[in-house]
Amino acid sequence: MQISSPLIRKLVANGLIDHTKLATSTDNSNTLEFICSISSLTASELAKKAANLFQAPYLSIENIDLSLIPNGKEQNEKLIKKHRLLPIALKGKTLYLASADPTNFDAFEDYEFNTGLQTEVIVVAYDELDKAIDSLFDKNDGIELSDDQLSELSGISSDIDDAQGDEENDVSPKEEDAPIIVYINKILMDAIKRGASDLHFEPYEHVYRIRFRVDGVLHEIANPPIGLESRISARIKVMSQLDLAEKRKPQDGRIKLKITAKKSIDFRVSTLPTLWGEKIVMRILDSSSAMLGIDVLGYEPEQKELYLNALAQPQGMILVTGPTGSGKTVSLYTGLNILNKPERNISTAEDPVEINLVGINQVQINPKAEMTFANALRAFLRQDPDIVMVGEIRDLETAEISIKAAQTGHLVLSTLHTNSAPETLTRLMNMGVPSYNIASSVSLIIAQRLARRLCPACKEPEQLPEQELINLGFTPELMTDMQLHKAVGCDKCTEGYKGRVGVYEVMPITPRIADMIMQGGNSLQIAEIAEQEGINNLRKSGLKKAASGVTSITEINRVTSY
Repeated sequence: MQISSPLIRKLVANGLIDHTKLATSTDNSNTLEFICSISSLTASELAKKAANLFQAPYLSIENIDLSLIPNGKEQNEKLIKKHRLLPIALKGKTLYLASADPTNFDAFEDYEFNTGLQTEVIVVAYDELDKAIDSLFDKNDGIELSDDQLSELSGISSDIDDAQGDEENDVSPKEEDAPIIVYINKILMDAIKRGASDLHFEPYEHVYRIRFRVDGVLHEIANPPIGLESRISARIKVMSQLDLAEKRKPQDGRIKLKITAKKSIDFRVSTLPTLWGEKIVMRILDSSSAMLGIDVLGYEPEQKELYLNALAQPQGMILVTGPTGSGKTVSLYTGLNILNKPERNISTAEDPVEINLVGINQVQINPKAEMTFANALRAFLRQDPDIVMVGEIRDLETAEISIKAAQTGHLVLSTLHTNSAPETLTRLMNMGVPSYNIASSVSLIIAQRLARRLCPACKEPEQLPEQELINLGFTPELMTDMQLHKAVGCDKCTEGYKGRVGVYEVMPITPRIADMIMQGGNSLQIAEIAEQEGINNLRKSGLKKAASGVTSITEINRVTSY
């Protein structure tokens, strides 16, 4: 990133940002979010620092009554959304603007030109400002269907279905579909606001339920009448550009939902015929998660250093392992974002492509067109690659080509579904990959899980007997200055948790581990050597997170094994 922003220059000059970290960014779309990702500053701390550096007042959005902000030309929706500035007060000929960046001079001049008023800046946190602006113009807020409306709509749906008979699938837009459109839009917006990762629409014999996966745990959100099943599935299929008439086979689609002028959210949609109708699961794909930077993912300092060192190598293979939904994609794309420079040719083969990054050649796997991982890899090797990312190593053919690429001067990143880092090596052996190829090509393995973060607003200290801590796996070193906390729950979180943090086992292939691989050692023998060399497994890394108060013992027990 070029240091063109006066705010960034000032922060660098005052030692609040390490200027060497600016080079890791390839996206300048949200400078303030990037500053927070490479520093220890929160959004509110950054706003206070900016206000102090530029001699401007600071205010929390919570202290502003949005219902009392100026109306008329001073509250021009187009200007507010364009510049992300919010008029909060008008005194005489002076308009006070809430801004996250006190150096956004072009925006201030545009306001003065359009309103004919002088402007004064009040500095606020960027996340609070975005939330306030979005809620101010969110047309879906407060739109809900009452039980009577849903029941009435259910009756309409049943009548039409009975009348259509075999032509039930002919779902053309009708006036009575409007409430369903509103209802689905409201569900999608609620999922985004709650920070859900997945939405489940599930029909059963007598009930229909909608669930959100928030911080890795499913929660039941709504129970619309079962008579709405066909209309809900039809609406989602229309949005996903799927075949409305096909109800016997699974289908995959995608929805792009525009949230603000600058941000849109993608949904990956999957339908599955069940006994009582089509179950639909939607995965929320937020590309901004890959742009947060490695510092916010939860790596311990020594683990982060190992990952960055492996990324800096000109060749070799980095494998990220874990179950579905453990954050493997974000870890890989964080690494790719660091590597994404104009002088490098990066190609990825994915199924599906979840996060779009400018500067990276992304290929969607399509078995029907014979575009498999193996065929994509063969094509990549004829395209003068520097770095290759394979979405998943599923078979021996893909594994052999990936290893060949890693041995011939390319950096290869990929994933496997295994429970730990040592098991990844034995999995490759079981696939049929020769042990000498594994030892000479694999440079680093990262096993990971996602644990829920404790809500900072309501978490409480927890005391456990020393013997119980020892039984859980705590060592004397971990019990020194330990700060255990437990979940409580408040209106700012979900069951005492808010957000998630990664728990990692980062295992480099050291000479001793490579020697054990060559001898055909099993995962237990490799794990024993890794422990002797000071590599924390998932359990120890999780206990470290609990000891620092980031998450709870209960949560670590949920995501890791004893």
